[in-house]
Order: sequence, then C-alpha cells, then structure tokens
Amino acid sequence: MNLILASTSSYRAAQLRRLGLKFETCDPQVDENLFKQTGLSPESLAETLAMEKAKGVSQQKPEAIVIGGDQLVSFEETILGKPGTAERALEQLLSMQGKSHLLITAIAVLGPDFDETHVNYTKLKMRPLDRETLKRYIQFDQPLDCAGAYKLESQGITLFEEIESTDHSAISGIPLMALTTLLTQAGIVLP
Repeated sequence: MNLILASTSSYRAAQLRRLGLKFETCDPQVDENLFKQTGLSPESLAETLAMEKAKGVSQQKPEAIVIGGDQLVSFEETILGKPGTAERALEQLLSMQGKSHLLITAIAVLGPDFDETHVNYTKLKMRPLDRETLKRYIQFDQPLDCAGAYKLESQGITLFEEIESTDHSAISGIPLMALTTLLTQAGIVLP
C-alpha cells in the first residue's frame, strides 16, 4: 500500500524517514488562511488543517494511506504561525519571552478504510531574553518557516527553561509515537 506525506515540509519528511518507511510527498494545496478565518479554537484549527491536507491528497490518490499534519502555537488566546520574516519572528519571540505557550501538533491518517486524527500538546516556557539575544538567535537559526519562530531541534532549545510533552518528536512537526500507532492500525507494516 502506498504511503504519502501530504506536506512539502522538509522537517516532517525527515521525521518520517526515521521510521524507515517508504513514502512519497505531495503538496496538499490547502489554503490555510481560509480556515484561520473561521474562528476555530487552536486545537480544532490544527486538527481540521491536518485532515484537510490529508483529504486534499487522498482525493488524488484514494488507494493510498495519506498523512496530513499541522502545527501552530497558541499564546494568550492568539494563534502564532510561521513568521515569514525576521521582523515578525522577533515580535513573536519578544511577546513570548518569560512566558508559557502551547505548541499544538495535529496529524491525520486517511486511507480507503481508515480515518483518524491525533492532537499533541507541548507546553513550553521561554526564558526571559533581551532583544539582542533574540536577534542573534534569529540570525543563527533562521526560524522563519517554523510556528512560534523557533527550532527546538537546533539552537532554539537555548530559548527555553521548561518543556512538557508526552511525545517530544511532536515538536518537530509529527508526533511519531502516535503516528506509529495510527499507521499500524491502518495496516502499514513498520520495519
């Protein structure tokens, strides 16, 4: 059975390769901004986007098992996505410094006879940091394509004083422990 990652994210593809599975990637072509304007809670938005991405690819390849994913930061009742620019990254990091936020990572696994989602929550507390330290961090890691403007798998780990999660792999974009369970239930044999 074909396995498809409904994502162009190099981070998610690298994670999936860790499992030793053969898969292809496909751009789900979902307009995330349309869903962000619906007023969904952060959890519902992440889960909905993960499923919509899986559905988008599944419609093209209905015989495959498709994995969709989404990740966002929920901070003080605001959803923070990918900053896109160094200026917005600095704004996001300055607003969160010294405070806690929630990293919400959702996955959806969709196949001919399978349809499941999972949402992982990681609570992170950022250290109190000054503007110059954060500018240096942004220059080093270039986290412009990461929700919350940090890369914990790189130097971004130095920004935090506490991280609470049931699956630390979720921080990079896919909660691999949950995904392993869902893929097994969908009939994918793991190496």
